[in-house]
This record gives sequence, C-alpha cells and structure tokens, in this order.
Amino acid sequence: MKNSELSFLVVGAGAIGGITAGLLKRDGYDVEIVCRQSDYASYISNTGIEVSGYCGKFSVKIPAYSSISEVKGKKDIILHATKANDIIESSRPAIGILKENGFVVSMQNGLCEDAIASVFGRERTIGCVTGWGATMLSYGHFEMTSAGDFIIGYPWRQPDKFLNELAEILSSVVPVRVTDNILGHLYSKLIINSCISSLGVLCGLYLGNMLKIKRIRNVFIEIIKEAVAVSDAMKIRLEVFGGKLDFRKFLDGKGFFSNLRRHLTIRIIGFKYRRLKSSSLQSILRGGRSEVDFFNGYIAARGKELGISVPVNTAITEMIHQIEQKKREISLGNFNETVFDIF
Repeated sequence: MKNSELSFLVVGAGAIGGITAGLLKRDGYDVEIVCRQSDYASYISNTGIEVSGYCGKFSVKIPAYSSISEVKGKKDIILHATKANDIIESSRPAIGILKENGFVVSMQNGLCEDAIASVFGRERTIGCVTGWGATMLSYGHFEMTSAGDFIIGYPWRQPDKFLNELAEILSSVVPVRVTDNILGHLYSKLIINSCISSLGVLCGLYLGNMLKIKRIRNVFIEIIKEAVAVSDAMKIRLEVFGGKLDFRKFLDGKGFFSNLRRHLTIRIIGFKYRRLKSSSLQSILRGGRSEVDFFNGYIAARGKELGISVPVNTAITEMIHQIEQKKREISLGNFNETVFDIF
C-alpha cells in the first residue's frame, strides 16, 4: 500500500467512478466501490474492471458491493460519483460508514455541494471539478477519452494540509489542483453544461452541427448572461473555464464586432468538439433523466430567489422536463418557442 493509510469508498461505478477506483487500486490504495446491480458488483470483485485510453491499459479487481449496507468498516473518504439526481438518495445510507473525521468528495456535474453538506455537514464536504472525459464501453470496461485534471477545494473554508495530502493521492488518477475558490470553478463548469449539455437535449444534434445555427448560438450567449448575473448576486468569483474561457471577457462589449467575436468563439468550440453528444441527451435516450435541475435549473432557482430575471434558463429547464415526461419531442423546432423570439 502507498504511504497513505486512508480508506476509500467510491459510490457509483460509472465511467468516472470506475476509472478513479481502478487507478487508485492499481497504485495500491485501499479502495472499495458500490454500484447498483449485484451482478455488476460480482463482476468487478471477481473478474475486475478493464481501463484503457489516456491513462493506459490495465485491469484490476476491486471489492465491490451492490448496496452501501454491505460495506464493512468505516471509511476515511467517500468519493461520490453518482449522477447528480441520485446524490441525496445514495448519500443517506453512507452516513454510518463515514469516519467521524472523514470527508465526502462530490464528483458530480453541477453544484451539488449543498446537497452533500445537507447530509454529511459542511465541515466534511469537499468539492471537486472533474476536468477529464470518460465513457463506459460496457459493464466493467471503461475508456478515459480525454486528458485533464481534478480541481478540489473546501466550499466554505480555506485549503489545509489534509487537502494537499488528498490531492497527492488523487494524482494517481490525473493531475490535481487545490483551490481556495472551488465554488467559482464548479459554477464555471455548470455554465458550460447549461449551454452544451442542455441545448443538445432540445435539438438532439452533435455539438458541431448544433453550434452552426445562429439562433442556438444566441441562446448560448443568453444562458451565459443570465448565469453571470446570478453568480454576481451570489457573490461567486467565477473562474476561467478550462484556463481559456473567461465568461466576463466573453460578454464584454456591445455592437457588431463584439457580437461577432462571441459567435466566432462559440463556432470554434463547436468545431473543436464537433463529435460531442450531450451526456444529458444520452441519458434521456437510454430512458433516464437529464441533470438539468443541476445546470439551467440551478441558475433558474437561484435567480428566482435573488430576484434576477432568468427567462431563458427557466424555459430550457421546463422544456427538458417536458421531454423527459414525453410531452415534447427532441427537435430543432424547440428553438421556435416564443421565449427565444428575441433572437
């Protein structure tokens, strides 16, 4: 085992959770994992998982369970890697297995730290931005599809020695940055998901084709405007997303040339990631739910609380719920709704 004697439980055996657990276990850390299905848990325990892609190719067996109630002994760290929609339901059973001085790391998309803290307490919550891509090829077979990093931090206090030690351990997976502004990083990623993932649900297109359409690019810009207004009211210090996209600079300026610059920036994003298919769209097509409540829905809810006008994010949230309920089709025609007429 490595220097650390910390014990880890990964909750969620999807692509991010599976690869994270696999790389930590490969490097000798004490890791167990919880997934939903008993046959999947048996497969991970007895056959093991296979990982390929940017992190190399390897296989490893990990003790796995289909229920948190099956886990024996208390853990130092819970790496919470379920979908955001499942965060409360999957957190409550874990209260009893987290050591008194243990921590929960929220690895979801969106701002889920308040939800984690409502179960475990603010003092035991660590925020994490996952800046790398992964996919599950089949049960127990994962691919790291893009390089990147983790950004970790305490949402309500300054970093300390322990956070740096945790960062060193998690560097077995990808490079790790420690920040004193994790909420700013999380909110920046939330904005991107609100644009890319949610708009992909409405039209069903790959990102490249979607962002060729001027009306959709205008909606993209309006999502950002509303989101930044809400972040200002919440006193969140926005970080530059991916070290490249500064939302305030993006929105700077009026007139033809400033607007042209914004549209060109979006077109470049669309070209670079042209084969990207919305993860929320994929979830819905598989019969599941999107995470819109943690993207545009978060902006809409906070905007309403703070008296900020957020009609576009509100409408997108409602439309995606209608798609989930099969009351609306996935179609380019969704952008003909009156809320988008100003574009």
